[in-house]
Amino acid sequence: MAEGRDVQWVEVTEGQVGQRVDNFLMTRIKGAPRALIYRIVRKGEVRVNKKRVKADTRLALGDVVRIPPLRLSPREAVREVSDNLRNLLAGSVLVEGRDWLVINKPSGLAVHGGSGVKIGLIEALRQVREDLDFLELVHRLDRDTSGCLLLAKSRPALLALNASLKQHQMDKQYLALVAGRWSARRDFVAARLDRYELGNGERRVRVDPAGKVARTRFAVRETFARVTLVEAEPVTGRTHQIRVHAAHAGHPLLGDDKYGSRDSQKLSAELGLSRLFLHAAALTFPEPTSGRPVQIRAPLPEELETVLTRARRAS
Repeated sequence: MAEGRDVQWVEVTEGQVGQRVDNFLMTRIKGAPRALIYRIVRKGEVRVNKKRVKADTRLALGDVVRIPPLRLSPREAVREVSDNLRNLLAGSVLVEGRDWLVINKPSGLAVHGGSGVKIGLIEALRQVREDLDFLELVHRLDRDTSGCLLLAKSRPALLALNASLKQHQMDKQYLALVAGRWSARRDFVAARLDRYELGNGERRVRVDPAGKVARTRFAVRETFARVTLVEAEPVTGRTHQIRVHAAHAGHPLLGDDKYGSRDSQKLSAELGLSRLFLHAAALTFPEPTSGRPVQIRAPLPEELETVLTRARRAS
């Protein structure tokens, strides 16, 4: 919000019904980080129908939201989307429906800002798609993972798609290049996963009998001399699940700087791989209004195709 602007009173429309106050404000106050949103809500500067609210308060049709004038310092403001990123995201939409869209997320772009990330995909898309009053992530991808990412353009669509996700009606298929020769007989990895933090605050995941249930299906797509292209389908949706399960099976993903081994790092260097070889290649979900199945594929990025060509030549 520009410096010096007056207080705004915004009426909640049908497409915003049920939205949390914090998410509503994120779409209305361009450039505001989430920490600032929480602060102004906590201090009572944001009101709904002239009453104090919490960040997780759900909005109803006709509610009037008070938005205070803000002065964002350069340190706390979300970075403006660059022309290069704007063009990249505009050209990355795979399919767009009436109240949803699937984007081919680039590797190296976090899905949301925070923890030192000034701008994430969702913040950038909200700047690019100023025609949308509502835009939320249905699920997430790791920062270094590319491929199909589903977003909702309305609150009802978000609820419907979240329900499909919880009811296992949404299928995600990934392509990964792993170290060694994956046995065709090993088509399933089940190992409980636990999240923990390193001394520097970085979050990691490890196999732990006391962790949460996690299951991943694997299928061999192509076998090379020292690496294997596998298809991975997470049955559960734990953080870093595919990466940790593959490493647990003795075949870490190439380009994985968190869970890789010396051998996988060496193979990555030999193949000229400079990113994580994990790509969300296909996504299937029921269309939120009609329920008809929607299947979308994201082509393998050119840099990963080049690595596969090198692997074939070396075999």
